[in-house]
Amino acid sequence: MKKTILFIAGLAFLTFRNQAQTTVTDYDGNIYNTVTIGTQVWMKENLKVTHYRNGDTIPNVTDGTAWGNLIIGEIGAYCNYNNDANNSTTYGRLYNWYAVYDNRNIAPTGWHVPTYTEWTTLTDYLTNNGFGYHGSGDDIAKSMASTAGWDTCTTAGTVGNDQTSNNSSSFTALPGGSRYYYGTFSSIGSGGSWWSSTGIYTGHSWAWKLYSSLNYVFNYDYVRETGFSVRCVMDSVTTKINEINYQNEIKTYPNPANDRVYINCAERQNVKMQIYNVVGECVLQRELSNRTNDIDISSLSKGIYIIKLTGTDWTVQRKLTKA
Repeated sequence: MKKTILFIAGLAFLTFRNQAQTTVTDYDGNIYNTVTIGTQVWMKENLKVTHYRNGDTIPNVTDGTAWGNLIIGEIGAYCNYNNDANNSTTYGRLYNWYAVYDNRNIAPTGWHVPTYTEWTTLTDYLTNNGFGYHGSGDDIAKSMASTAGWDTCTTAGTVGNDQTSNNSSSFTALPGGSRYYYGTFSSIGSGGSWWSSTGIYTGHSWAWKLYSSLNYVFNYDYVRETGFSVRCVMDSVTTKINEINYQNEIKTYPNPANDRVYINCAERQNVKMQIYNVVGECVLQRELSNRTNDIDISSLSKGIYIIKLTGTDWTVQRKLTKA
C-alpha cells in the first residue's frame, strides 16, 4: 500500500462551472446531492446506476466465478454488496473498472468518473486548506468520511473514532466495501474504495481508499475485475484532459530527483514540458524531443512540483519531488 503525499497543484489547469448543481440525476432516475470543493463539483453519494448513458444495461453479475471471468472480453459489470439490493440504497453499487471505462459512459450527462489527476486535485485542496485532523497535513480522511456507518476505532484522528466530527468537507465518503476479482465481498463498514478512470499498465488501474482505522487517504493500483464504488465529478467547461497511459506511454524518472529528471516521450512529437510549483507558478519550461530528455532541475528548491506535458491532442501531469 502506498500512502499518498498530498500537495496542492494543477488547480490552474482546469476551469469549472461557476454555477454548481445542487443535485444530479442518472439514467435510472436516481438523484444525487452534490458538493463544491475547491474548483470541483462532486457527487456526495456513491453511484447506483444500472444503465450506461445511452440506455444499454450494465450486467448485474452475482456469481463469483462469473465475476472473475469478466476479464475475458473486458466486460463491464456491477453488483450489490453481498448481492443484497438493500445495500445499494445507502452505499451505492460496486462496479468493475471495465464498466467505469466503457465509452457508453456510466456517469450522468455533464459528469464523468474522475481521473487520477482529479482525485489528486481534491485531496491536494483538502490538505492545503486546513482539513487535516490537526488543521494541517495530509491526515484528511476524517474530513472526507461520513459521520456514521464506519466500524469503530479507538485511535484519535482515524475515520472510525468520534465519527460525529467527520465530514468537514461534506464529501460524505461511505464505507461501501469491495468485491475481490475472484468474486468474494469484503470490508463493508470498515473501508470505502473508489475507482479513477486512469489505467496504469495492462490489467491494473488507480483507485482511492479510506479505512475506519486510518487517518489518511491512499491510492493504489488494483486489477480491473475488482468491484469498487464510483463517485462522479462534474465536467469542466474546457476540453477534458486526455490522460494517456501513465506507465506505458510517458515515463519520468527518478522520483524523488536531485539535480536531474529524465522524461521519455515514447516517440511522441512536439511535446511541451512545463514544471509548476505548489502555488501554480511555471518555474521551468522547454520543448522535448521524441526520445529520452535530460532535464536540469538543479536550480529548483526542494519540494513538490507538477510536470505538465502537452502534445497536439493530449495532456498529462506528473507529481515530482525535488529532494
